[in-house]
Amino acid sequence: MIEPEKVLGEKRRQLILNTLKNTDKPLPGRALGELANVSRQVIVSDITLLKAHNEPIMATSRGYVYLQRKNDSHKFTKTIVCSHTPEQTEQELTILVDNGVTVKDVRVEHPVYGDLNACIMVSNRTEVKEFITKVSAVNGVFLLKLSDGGVHIHTIEADSEQQIQAAENALREANFLIE
Repeated sequence: MIEPEKVLGEKRRQLILNTLKNTDKPLPGRALGELANVSRQVIVSDITLLKAHNEPIMATSRGYVYLQRKNDSHKFTKTIVCSHTPEQTEQELTILVDNGVTVKDVRVEHPVYGDLNACIMVSNRTEVKEFITKVSAVNGVFLLKLSDGGVHIHTIEADSEQQIQAAENALREANFLIE
């Protein structure tokens, strides 16, 4: 059996870059490795090199995303402040995605490290479940646990301002929104 050839060096990094630019969903390192016939660790190193060359690639819990997309110019973005217990994280994220909102990230202010930021990138219930499952599987800690009183900030994005307003209203009703 003949093994497929590995894509080498700069050609591989260009393949990774083009693939990420032309994909709407996060791509795991494993999938990129299969595409180039290399290990996930080689992909991790390539991503680090691409980031060092100022490529806007973000690692999420579901894979890598290229942050600058041409088609997102019609999106509405807002920053919101929330507070709840770690056990209510799934409920909060579900409220947001059920209102047509993508949760891009979470930020907290840590008393020692200052601002801590993590990319979430969830847009539907399946992605919320995957995120919660992944955090649980690695015994991870939600960033809100590192903040004072569970206060945290999300960048949210939607196709309309009405979707953002509906999401805010639902969070307000659940007593999660801080205004």
